[in-house]
Amino acid sequence: MSAITAVLSLNQTTRELDHGYTMMEELKRYRADYRHTWQGDDVFLGCHGQWITPESLSELLPAYDRESGLAITADAIIDNREELFGKLAVPAMDRQGMSDSKLIMLAYEKWGEKAPEHLIGDFAFMIWDSRAASLFGARDFSGNRTLYVTRTSSYYAFCTAIKPLLALPEVDRRLNEQWISEFLAIPISTEAVDVHATVYERIGQIPPAHSFTLREGELRFNRYCTIMSDERLRLGGNEEYEEAFRDVFRTAIASKLRTYKEVGAKLSGGLDSGSVVSFAAKELREQEKRLHTFSYVPLDEFQDWTPRSRVANEREYIQATVQHVGNIHDQYFSFAEKNPLSEVDDMLEMIETPYKFYENSYWVKGIYEQAAASNVGTLLSGSRGNWTISWGPALDYQARLLRQFRWMRLAHEIRQYSANMNANRARLYRSIGKKAFPLVDKWLSRKQDQAMPKLINPEFARRTNVYERLQQHGYDFWGQSGQNVYDVRRKQFEKLYYWTTTGSVGCKQSLRHSLWDRDATNDLRVIRFCLSVPQDQFVQNGYGRSLIRRSTLDYLPDHVRLNQKFRGIQGADGLHRILPIWREVMDKLEQAVQDVRMSPYVNTSELKRSLEAIRHDPRPDHIFGTEFRLLMRSYIFHRFLANHA
Repeated sequence: MSAITAVLSLNQTTRELDHGYTMMEELKRYRADYRHTWQGDDVFLGCHGQWITPESLSELLPAYDRESGLAITADAIIDNREELFGKLAVPAMDRQGMSDSKLIMLAYEKWGEKAPEHLIGDFAFMIWDSRAASLFGARDFSGNRTLYVTRTSSYYAFCTAIKPLLALPEVDRRLNEQWISEFLAIPISTEAVDVHATVYERIGQIPPAHSFTLREGELRFNRYCTIMSDERLRLGGNEEYEEAFRDVFRTAIASKLRTYKEVGAKLSGGLDSGSVVSFAAKELREQEKRLHTFSYVPLDEFQDWTPRSRVANEREYIQATVQHVGNIHDQYFSFAEKNPLSEVDDMLEMIETPYKFYENSYWVKGIYEQAAASNVGTLLSGSRGNWTISWGPALDYQARLLRQFRWMRLAHEIRQYSANMNANRARLYRSIGKKAFPLVDKWLSRKQDQAMPKLINPEFARRTNVYERLQQHGYDFWGQSGQNVYDVRRKQFEKLYYWTTTGSVGCKQSLRHSLWDRDATNDLRVIRFCLSVPQDQFVQNGYGRSLIRRSTLDYLPDHVRLNQKFRGIQGADGLHRILPIWREVMDKLEQAVQDVRMSPYVNTSELKRSLEAIRHDPRPDHIFGTEFRLLMRSYIFHRFLANHA
């Protein structure tokens, strides 16, 4: 709900605390409902406050409690309020209007540095404990709210955003080559594996799922939350699992509707966002509020080039959900004036760091703008759903059955899947065999994994030892065949570097538009439940994603709920949008490739090859192709360097 700041003097003087006001001035580029500061003998706290929840309307941060000697500034929405009220023995008369920051303060009074272990929600906060002469803070488990830190010879400074820290004395803008090498070397959307680092050498970040204590000049970190994927839930049968899922999902969604403004949701034609919307619309009907949905659709003249199993325009499925669920004001946007290149400079200004997700950046940005214009305070999403509520890869599960020699179940699942998908059973057996025993398949066919073209300059990679560092951090997603999807899922929750991109982007969009992105599929209670469910619940009778399909009976139309033949593919018209200005686009990409500032970092020869591969024959399907991906990521990095200069 806020951008927060802190300065702690290391010299026991107040001169350094004036830097807190410098950061507060820099934060004026964001909307604010109030601006407030508090100063102790050695510490400054600030808050650039935005009102989202009803309780925040009467909240003024930073807040100081003379009796306890604690002062707090917080950027937080806590979801397990009722649970905390009970644990903290909060009197019934005090509960309704109690702010989330007050709850955090009470949790710290009771549990001290273990307080974050008891909090569920999106948060970054800092508490000055005058009696212990220490600054304590934490960031939520998936890093949905950001918190950056820098140290100089005379003070520590913390802030939600990066640019206010860059405005401070002794904090230069020198780039972090270690971070850049990881950003360029990793082929997927993950930014870097060092979760303490940022693109700037002098600025670090509090990692997701970590707390920190700053005492006597020493900054100490502690990982307070580790999510494990061990199965342990054993219920009586399908109906009990379905009801248990609905209970935890309903609780998670209800806790994320808490705003005095309108409630919105990003809605596609799939199971994840559709399930979120179906539960939310029902809850809001009881509150006599309507859910506003925002959906991206391609340009009218776009010709769908995608495979038969993919759908670029999901309007048909979206409208089926809207009509079935009811209590929804649905809105559709093609954002005709936007394209992957048009928003680059503004995106860099907003999120303060290079990014990779050019395919969807322009329409995601557009949805935030439209939601803000509709006075939305909470914008629901289902971004994490593939790994939680709609987990259940059918063919990978069948391969697992084959490896476990569960012949009866395997034969049943293949028979049902073949009937559902109208698929050739012999081909299915071959596909499942390859998934079950990829090394054998590779040996028999003499196939070799093709090396993916690399964006990073090979010499830069060697000099920074980037590939060795990635391996040390357990990063091994290089695009080879034989990736075990169950191992990939496990790492999605155990390795913190998977969380950093979505958190930083969502937080910065939130601050700009004064609204809060809430992902119910990423709720800690939902994650823990889904990871505890036996795998047999996720694939049944030839249906992948079985648990969510069964659990949303009556919530979603069968046209959406049981669809496993077609999947949406968003952003498919991205290159179509720039074909009319293709020559101008190629000029921009070529300038980026030839810029001498780029050559120490990027693989210029590979980029030149990519330019020639698409220069004279641009096609809409190039939007997700390797050549265009390399060029767009290099262009974004180039614009970052140009703006940084």
